Amino acid sequence: RLKSIRLAFRILEVTTQNSKHFSCSQNPKMAKGKNKNTEQQKEKPPNSNPDSKQQQYWLLKTEPGEWSWEDQMANGGTTKWDGVKNKQAQKHLKSMKLGDLCLFYHSGAKARRVVGVVRVVKECYDDGEDGGVAVDVAAVGEFRRPVDLGEMKGDELLKGSGFALFRQPRLSVVPVPAEVWERVCELGGGYQGDGGDEWEEEEEEEGEGRK
Repeated sequence: RLKSIRLAFRILEVTTQNSKHFSCSQNPKMAKGKNKNTEQQKEKPPNSNPDSKQQQYWLLKTEPGEWSWEDQMANGGTTKWDGVKNKQAQKHLKSMKLGDLCLFYHSGAKARRVVGVVRVVKECYDDGEDGGVAVDVAAVGEFRRPVDLGEMKGDELLKGSGFALFRQPRLSVVPVPAEVWERVCELGGGYQGDGGDEWEEEEEEEGEGRK
């Protein structure tokens, strides 16, 4: 009877050791894979777009004294967006896809406001021998009313958004998360070309007035 008890304990001990060996050989592998995936997720940029068909949004800064919304419209609505020297801003230009929408932002002490929307009509290309790059953008429409930087910073929905415009104020090209885009457009009352009924009604009224 004593031998039987010892044999039973021996079998239990061997089984437990095998079970521990299996767990140790598998868990680190699984944990490593999990950590790798987590790191890959952390490395994604704020406006990451693995699917090129997915809409991306950006903000482009310009000094109104150098290139204003009026200049953009007077130029047939389409222009080359160049002169970007900062490497991070250039990286954002290179990430732009055909059809991406951009907030047209007047910078400078007397401006600092979103005034309209442009669309990327030509993806990033080399511009000159100094390593510069550019994209072509076309005007989509003007905001019903400009949205000032102060208004955006004071908005409850935008305060905790992590918007790069707030964190990196000197960067001339920044990504815009979809929820931030929607809120800024809402604050501006929409823009011409966004399909809003109010804009269409106003255009019809203006057309009737000209008749």
